[in-house]
Amino acid sequence: MNDFYPLLAPAAREFMQLAASVGEDQMTAPTPCAEYDVRGLVNHLLFWGPWLEAAARKAPVPTETRGESEVDLTTGAWAAALEKQVDGLVDALGLPGAWDGLTKMGGGELPASMIGEMVLGEFVVHAWDLAKATGRSWTCDDEVAAGAYTAMAGMADQGRQMAVFGAEVPVPASAPPLARLLGLTGRDPAWTP
Repeated sequence: MNDFYPLLAPAAREFMQLAASVGEDQMTAPTPCAEYDVRGLVNHLLFWGPWLEAAARKAPVPTETRGESEVDLTTGAWAAALEKQVDGLVDALGLPGAWDGLTKMGGGELPASMIGEMVLGEFVVHAWDLAKATGRSWTCDDEVAAGAYTAMAGMADQGRQMAVFGAEVPVPASAPPLARLLGLTGRDPAWTP
């Protein structure tokens, strides 16, 4: 088990409470992720969740041949599907050996611990994205934010090379952990729609 695992459940709970409150009338709102509106961000999460869970379980990757932009997974009961997916990720990352050794995702091998670290970062950063996009108040526990910062710091350069993270936004070292995490992932903590 990894030191980040205990942070996953509270991060997942806060993320799902926020995601479940998003209304259909908010799906076209812009998010801090310039390439996504709320619908696109939710679609992104629903698309990649099964890949992350398969990697956490060290199971075969999904057989989906279409890309993220070619599917719309936000129709119907998307919030229930997202909740089931989030629960599956937390469960998979709690399995013995989930954080050990190597796993596969996206056609290559990577350290299994990186999957859990990505999931933690996704829960925290995308919760903030949704909160900002929908005008909801949301706070993240400093311990969870600090853990997500540490997890993301180890992969930030690679994330930028893969265009998953934007250019780092300068944030003072004295700023709260969430603000430092946001800056690290290319988000301006002062972003507004």
